[in-house]
Amino acid sequence: MGVSAGFAGGRSMTMDTLVRMTRRTGDPAPPRRLAVPERMNLPLGCDAVVMPAGLGSLVLPHLPRVGCVYADDTHWWWIVPSDSDYAMAWPEPARYVPGAVLPEVPRTAPEPLHVPDDVVPYTPPIPLYLALCQAAGTMPAWSTAVTA
Repeated sequence: MGVSAGFAGGRSMTMDTLVRMTRRTGDPAPPRRLAVPERMNLPLGCDAVVMPAGLGSLVLPHLPRVGCVYADDTHWWWIVPSDSDYAMAWPEPARYVPGAVLPEVPRTAPEPLHVPDDVVPYTPPIPLYLALCQAAGTMPAWSTAVTA
């Protein structure tokens, strides 16, 4: 029994053909991640918060501690512990990136902008969140009214 491929002329593909085609494509490449310096420990995993570069420069002076920060032509990437999005809605235009996974085709690879002397790469997520909300002109999600 064949599977119709929708080709003109009514050709069909057998299951064997479909399996061979799948095997030829292989496994997708593993995702590319921000490279944390080897001397650093990741005891809490690794996620990232990415924001426009202009916003990042406004956030930076308001943080008590700055971990690893990477920059490309248009964005800053902040390393935070895994699950730092739990019960937090990061404000636009920032994006929370689980696993610190880079886009498939970045314009340029992010380069280190700041690397702390410490062995832990994290920027504390709550101060980062509050500074980002302030710079973006938004209220933290937990301070908005809840309706029944």
